[in-house]
Amino acid sequence: MAKPVRHPLQELAGFLPDNTFDDVVAYLQKYSVHLTVTQHRSSVLGDYRNALPGQNHRISVNGNLNKYSFLITLLHELAHLLTYEKYKHKVAPHGREWKSIYGELLFIFLQKNIFPNDIAKSLQKSLHNPGASTCAEEDLMRVLKKYNETIDPDIVHVEQIVLNGYFKTRDGRIFIRGEKRRTRYFCTEVGTNKQYLFSALYEVKKTEISL
Repeated sequence: MAKPVRHPLQELAGFLPDNTFDDVVAYLQKYSVHLTVTQHRSSVLGDYRNALPGQNHRISVNGNLNKYSFLITLLHELAHLLTYEKYKHKVAPHGREWKSIYGELLFIFLQKNIFPNDIAKSLQKSLHNPGASTCAEEDLMRVLKKYNETIDPDIVHVEQIVLNGYFKTRDGRIFIRGEKRRTRYFCTEVGTNKQYLFSALYEVKKTEISL
């Protein structure tokens, strides 16, 4: 499990696009949010836990994201918080209420002209029906990846693996890439023969094995 890293609030500015720090902090302070910047997590980019007796609202965001991805992920989690404040547990986690609130947050930050044009255009498409996660919005993910500061040449996307080619996930498991079904690839784990669905943009390493 990724180890949480605590940062003084002012250090948050280094994870955010210019001219967004004050607006983000205003939300965090208004709702007494305990924000944690984590190391890389392959399964999620961010997480929200509602306030409990004696505990604040808790949000975590992966610290390895580029600044635009970090902000968008944080807004996604803030939308969960605002949805909880208004509806508690009476609505679905990514239902129409959450989509409406998340769309409103995106609109507010789009008006500040902080995003490059390609990201802004992709976010505009998300305003009325955002995905349950940034990873679920493939077009947005493709655009955001262009702004990653460091690119590991050994890392590729599942869609770049040839049919029946082998790849390794970050936890060391080896898979054979299968056919694409709608938006995801059916892949078979070597050793267990179990099948898993992978996003086209899931990051893996090419590998060669002899059976």
